[in-house]
Amino acid sequence: MSSTATGGTGRVDRTAPFIVFEGGEGGGKTTQAALLRERLADRVGIEAIVTRQPGGTAIGARLRSILLDVDNAELSDRCEALLMAADRAQHASELIGPTLASGVGVICDRYLYSSVAYQGYGRGLDAQKVAEISEWATAALLPDLVVLIDIDLDTASARLQRELDRFEQAGADFHERVRRGFLAQANEDPSRWVVIDGSRSIDEVAEQIWDAVARLPMVTQ
Repeated sequence: MSSTATGGTGRVDRTAPFIVFEGGEGGGKTTQAALLRERLADRVGIEAIVTRQPGGTAIGARLRSILLDVDNAELSDRCEALLMAADRAQHASELIGPTLASGVGVICDRYLYSSVAYQGYGRGLDAQKVAEISEWATAALLPDLVVLIDIDLDTASARLQRELDRFEQAGADFHERVRRGFLAQANEDPSRWVVIDGSRSIDEVAEQIWDAVARLPMVTQ
């Protein structure tokens, strides 16, 4: 399964970076996204926003509540995949695309690769079809860099000290398939992805992420 259904790079000429954080639950994506935003501003003077999927817009927030609600046990796998794509379509059109066009960077906590991992590998849907739907939903707006924070399930579970949402309750086998899905995508597109060991300290992870970000053309120029 190709990690990019269109076969192209999806990269366009832009002055600010589009960076995506991916990975399973408990890896620290949200923390690292916020740290990266600060570093971009402090170290190279690049303004960026931090956003997330699902839920990065008002419409997306309503979709997110449906997707994460543990009471929605009857939600079918295909419906889940399409709701994710709907959130992504609105997010790319309303927020990500216009923000990048204005010269401001975007740091996104999850993107279409999560659907390939969760709905494709995790739920057992056709991963290639999931990728195609997601790329169509975003008009093939793809990031400059995907940061995969990889972490083993035992460490991730120990970090989740709160009430779990519908995905987090899916079980170890599901999350192991999701992890394999992320690693497979990273292996298929090494020029776009960097894999970071999420078991390291917050500062160590942040430094490894910065090493990758600092190599982006719009960051080094």
